[in-house]
Amino acid sequence: MSRLSDLIRQAKAADSQLGADLEREFRALGKRRTFGLVFERHQPEAVELAGQPVRKGDKVRVLPSRGVTSRGDQRLWSVTGFAGKGSDRVAHLVEVGQDEPRNTTTALVADLVIVAEFRDDIYPGLIETGRVEHGGDKPFHTVINAENFHALEMLTYTHRHAIDAIYIDPPYNKGSFRDWKYNNLYVEADDDYRHSKWLAMMERRLLVAAELLNPADSVLIVTIDELEVHRLGLLLEQLFPEARVQMVSSIINPKGVSTNGGFRRADEYIFFVMFGSSHPARLTLAPEWSPSPRGAMAEAPDPEDAREVEPEWTSMMRRGSNSRRVDRPTMFYPIYADPDTKRIVEVGEAIPAGTSEAPPKEGLVAILPLRRNGSEGRWQVGADELRSRMAQGRVRLGRATAYGFVVNYLPDGAYADVQSGKYEVRGRADDGSLLAYRADLGDDRVAPTQWKIQSHNASEYGSTLISDILPGRRFDFPKSLYAVEDTIRFFVQDKPTAVVLDFFSGSGTTAHAVMRLNKQDGGQRQCISVTNNEVSADEQGALSAEGLRPGDPDWEKWGVCDHITKPRIKAAITGKTPDGDPLRGAYKFTDEFPMAEGFEENAAFFTLTYEGPLSVAHHRAFARVAPMLWLRAGARGPIITEIGDKGWDLTDVYGVLDDLDTAARFVTEVKKTPGVAMVYIVTDDDLAFQMVCRELPKGVRPVQLYESYLRNFEINSGRFA
Repeated sequence: MSRLSDLIRQAKAADSQLGADLEREFRALGKRRTFGLVFERHQPEAVELAGQPVRKGDKVRVLPSRGVTSRGDQRLWSVTGFAGKGSDRVAHLVEVGQDEPRNTTTALVADLVIVAEFRDDIYPGLIETGRVEHGGDKPFHTVINAENFHALEMLTYTHRHAIDAIYIDPPYNKGSFRDWKYNNLYVEADDDYRHSKWLAMMERRLLVAAELLNPADSVLIVTIDELEVHRLGLLLEQLFPEARVQMVSSIINPKGVSTNGGFRRADEYIFFVMFGSSHPARLTLAPEWSPSPRGAMAEAPDPEDAREVEPEWTSMMRRGSNSRRVDRPTMFYPIYADPDTKRIVEVGEAIPAGTSEAPPKEGLVAILPLRRNGSEGRWQVGADELRSRMAQGRVRLGRATAYGFVVNYLPDGAYADVQSGKYEVRGRADDGSLLAYRADLGDDRVAPTQWKIQSHNASEYGSTLISDILPGRRFDFPKSLYAVEDTIRFFVQDKPTAVVLDFFSGSGTTAHAVMRLNKQDGGQRQCISVTNNEVSADEQGALSAEGLRPGDPDWEKWGVCDHITKPRIKAAITGKTPDGDPLRGAYKFTDEFPMAEGFEENAAFFTLTYEGPLSVAHHRAFARVAPMLWLRAGARGPIITEIGDKGWDLTDVYGVLDDLDTAARFVTEVKKTPGVAMVYIVTDDDLAFQMVCRELPKGVRPVQLYESYLRNFEINSGRFA
């Protein structure tokens, strides 16, 4: 290793760029694992930014002439200057990464496309491209047209540790389907590095996505098929050792799809990566979740068939870790019961060390926390706490044992459910314990790990549904709307304001599913959907032959974001097709109503931009940064896109102060607007910023511009160099 370091230093002295490249690869080699999941990182991943304005210092490629379908020159050039105006404007270029003297050339600016490598610094912004408002003051769902890695980097400023659930359906790496690109090339089945490239692509995005999830309680959900299921499972275990990872098998096409010389493939797989306290909720699962596939998680059984159930009583005996007497000696004490009435009469004190016998009480049975094998355990709570819980009716006796009786109690969660009204309290039993019941209209339990559910059929409730919503438009392999809805429900059922992210959003099924969940319980959950505007492989060839390029309006209108994602979400909300006709058909299963009714929801559409840090710092890019401020403040109401002459502006939820001389008036207005939870203060003077902060009402979060923005993306820069 030391010899390699010496050689790299010599190379840097002779050729700085070559030395830097060798040093970067050497660092990557040093991080390579020799166990577990081992794969190449394939640095650097890069993306072409069609339509972005070319500036001095940008890295670019020269596009082939219009009408040419070949890839053209793939060399990277750096823009050193410009000459001319209008359509005749040319850029002076020098080739990137070459020995001196480096190649130089000129090219029309119109023939250049910016190339961003993932190790490059980015300073993102957003341009709004439309919106639909049918939800009053509810938060907006957002659709972002962007390369998803850069969109994730942008979200580290707006949503770090603020996402409750991520649901993604990444490319399945089928090869022959040309379903994804790496460095602007489709990854084909005969590519020796196909799996390695896919893993490198996923790893980069998952590492950034993890910074967005709430570490205390959130879930990452990833769907996949058999081609990458094992590698993905290893990758998730390797990236997130602190999380609990579980896989579900789901039937998405009961008829199955032919495979080359193998069994017909009918299912796919869903990985759940659960962080912190996250876990699947116990839901009322209708019979269709049993092996007999009769429908979806939908109608509950007839109420006449319902039975009554009590809350879940739990053994007072401690299980698992720290469950021995020696772990908590004060929790080894006798509980005295009347064997005839099965009623607890008295709670004794902790038994001194060295003895295992309780003082006898005439006519009573002494119950000690002893296991079946006679070893000494301990109770869940201390004697005083047990007496308190007995007074609340939370303790009762169960079956008789060799050591007296099983002692059961209502844990905090079950007791909270009783107090919340989920159960009807009908008094107390003879032993003093609560009598609480509720109707059980289904199988109230955690779902199994094998799903065979009619509504999850991707053909009928994915492809066919999209053709109903967007007549004449096609999208390959969409998920069933009801499958995504059911999957997310397990983790946001009790989170009516959850934020859900899908950064492989494709046709927009996740946002559609979140809107359905909101309608079912009146929630105000919001979905952030990220997709690019790439056209299909077949369409690319035809459009190129017509003389079109990415960035041209007649090219972009066929991209997935503009042609499918945005129109689908708009149609779902308005209940009308892109041509203005009422949607035909009705939603099924959990909530049945005509699709033409739409949803009481809001949605806004954006395209990611790339700003210069000096423009941002000098307050010249505010209009593009403004939507990010709105997103960070909760995506409610209007976006403050310009400040105006008064030096500040304010909505019902956030504000921006541009002129500190008007701070007093701004603070007064903030105090008059109780819904304001965040304000942005434009200043590079830390002392002035602190002075304004001291005057703000308690509970209003101040953010310094543009220090917070610039620092965030400076920290992110070079993340994968």
